[in-house]
Amino acid sequence: MSLYELAILGDATDVQRSQLVTTVQEMVTDFGLRIDVDVVVHDGDSIGGRDRHAAFAAVYFGGDPKKDLAAVDELIQTSAPIIPTIAQGTDFSSQIPSQLHSANGLRCPADPKMTELAAALLECVGLLRRQRRAFISYRRIESRNAAMQLHDLLTSRGFDVFLDTHDVRPGEPFQDVLWHRLCDSDVLVMLDTPTYFESKWTRHEIGRARAKEIHVLRVIWPDHTPSRLTDMAETIYLDRADLSGADGPIVEATSDRIVLAVERLRSRSIASRYMSITGRLRADVDRIGAAVAAIGSHRAIAIKLLDDRQVWAYPIVGIPTAELLNDVADKARRADQRETPILIYDHVGISEAWVAHLKWLDDNIKSVRAVKTSEIGWALAAWES
Repeated sequence: MSLYELAILGDATDVQRSQLVTTVQEMVTDFGLRIDVDVVVHDGDSIGGRDRHAAFAAVYFGGDPKKDLAAVDELIQTSAPIIPTIAQGTDFSSQIPSQLHSANGLRCPADPKMTELAAALLECVGLLRRQRRAFISYRRIESRNAAMQLHDLLTSRGFDVFLDTHDVRPGEPFQDVLWHRLCDSDVLVMLDTPTYFESKWTRHEIGRARAKEIHVLRVIWPDHTPSRLTDMAETIYLDRADLSGADGPIVEATSDRIVLAVERLRSRSIASRYMSITGRLRADVDRIGAAVAAIGSHRAIAIKLLDDRQVWAYPIVGIPTAELLNDVADKARRADQRETPILIYDHVGISEAWVAHLKWLDDNIKSVRAVKTSEIGWALAAWES
């Protein structure tokens, strides 16, 4: 039985359909999932047979707005998410069915792999979190203009981007905010300039990103020999022609390539961190004599306790919020999971104020429990809903 189901509707060409499926397959493989087994992709003809229990999302390719209207109407009636998408420079209202005019559409950038569209689909089914967060690590004396440019460009593409000059409010504890935001980031963009490692702050940023298993996109300045400490990072090399000045900005074609690389790396980073948390969960479950009984949609894991009760755990990447707790409780309710669901998170690096906030939520909201990864075995061994 599939866990996730997608649909490609509308005026998609064979090439577009094939490329989108290929990109989705690359992304879900990071999570240990398989196309046609764990993830099924429908078209307008097969969508009537979709599994209503699986997490679902569809994309509608603009063009002829009369295609697949019956499928669109059925999905709207069941409140299934549909992403209308059109090419740059085309008209939304004439290419998309009127039923979908109220939905926010996606204008596909010059991205032959359709990475952004694939990511949007995986966000809708819960494999990728909807919060899209990036952290820019740089030396102000060498790459300030490029950092500000990438901040604005990533922000325009839907990312919440941390840049030290923009995102720490006056009076806030600078380092606490910085580490908190790093822990909630999907990708660290490292502007690797000649003196990057001469600053203890940038050294700490790259080191702690790696400690948290946050993937790094390394953008290497021209004529600079990078440190071997970051050889495992995804890398983009800049030529002199890629920079308008010594510290930026970066020319448009190259900056767009950096943004697309962040988009793809984001999926790998989230998958890697999720698999790491899941691995720790499985080890603790085995250690206390319990067992993993099943895997569900929305990355949920069923755990059979020693007294034969079954609880569902939802490992999450990043920092828990009240909204996320509510989302987990809602998914558990819709899946008829009888025991209180557990949200599992890595607390290392989260600010003390936020940890206190989470404790208050856990003490006062009984529909879901938040448990640190370091305490999951301890908590499950004496679990009381």
